[in-house]
Order: sequence, then structure tokens, then C-alpha cells
Amino acid sequence: MDTAKIRLSPEEETLVATADWILTKNRVIQKINQLLSHLQTSQQQVLQPCAMFENEVLTSSPKISKGENYKGLPWLVSDYPRYFNKQDVFAIRTLFWWGNFFSITLHLSGKYKVRYEEKIIDSFDSFKEGDFSVCVNEDQWEHHFETSNYLLAHDLSGPRFREIIVKRSFIKLAKKIPLEQWNEVEEKLLEIFGQLINTLKD
Repeated sequence: MDTAKIRLSPEEETLVATADWILTKNRVIQKINQLLSHLQTSQQQVLQPCAMFENEVLTSSPKISKGENYKGLPWLVSDYPRYFNKQDVFAIRTLFWWGNFFSITLHLSGKYKVRYEEKIIDSFDSFKEGDFSVCVNEDQWEHHFETSNYLLAHDLSGPRFREIIVKRSFIKLAKKIPLEQWNEVEEKLLEIFGQLINTLKD
């Protein structure tokens, strides 16, 4: 039985015969990994004095994960702090998504949503002024910033923000940083991390 030939476009032929671009991509990924590892060390210094958080949160170890295909593009994720079980989530997730952005996300569900939801609601003005977005998706594992997933707090009223927080079984508040701000990104991510931790403090 004849099978159709799989053909490459001229652009694809050039890329497949050239190693430099993939080697450059690998170096970039390595540098992103180093940045996230260094950021985790700084985040630990911010979190560890905060005795008001549960022991399971304070003793969580940082983790970096990576993949090649979130909506077709490479990604790296740093989770710290990170506590996940079937009912309860307490995590701050830093994401690098190739060709798109860095982002940092506060993710709460279960007992942690119950504990902190009023603090989140009371901090609406801070999230609004800080250009945070709130998740409106039913799927808590999506990370893009399309309007099907996130809405800017700045574009919401206080009652609408409260409705979003109360209605869902989880809370996700996120802020993205353009890749063009590479030289300042670590400092910006650490600053946002500190803001999120301070919001949750008793």
C-alpha cells in the first residue's frame, strides 16, 4: 500500500539541518532553571520566619518541573511553598512559558481556601492596584491569561471579585511579567512573592 511522503517546508528543512538554534534554546532553559533555583532560595528566606503558617506548608521543599508542550511550547515551573493533596492546596507557582511570559500565582483550595478567602477578599484594592488577575475558569490547572481563564482585578467591582472568590472551590490570583523584563524579573518575582505572603499573614 502506498503511503504519502512526509515532506518538510523549506523553513523546516533549514531548521532540521541546523543545530545552533536548539543548542541556544537548551542554554536558555538551563539559565531559566538557574534563575528559578536562585529565586527559591530567596523565597525560603521570606517564608521561613512566618510561624503562623501550617507546618506542612513551612516544611515543604521547593520543586522545579519542566516540559515541552504547554499549548505547544516549552515551560518551567517552580512550586514553593507547595502542599497538594486531593482536597487541599497551598502553593505559590512561578511559571516561565516560552514565547509568552513569566507569571507568579497564589493557588489555594480546600481548608486553605476556607482559611484565607476573607483575607483575599479584603485585599481586593491591593490586588487591583497591583495588576493581579483572578481565575474564572472551572479548571484550576490552566495557566494562560486569556479571558476564559483570568480576569484583571482592575476591571472588576468589589462585589464581582467577591463572587468569583466565593463561588469556586479554589482561588488563583496571578500576575505576569513580560519576558522583555528579563534583567529585573527575579527581583520582581520575589517582590510579588513577598506581597502574597504578607497578604496571608495573620
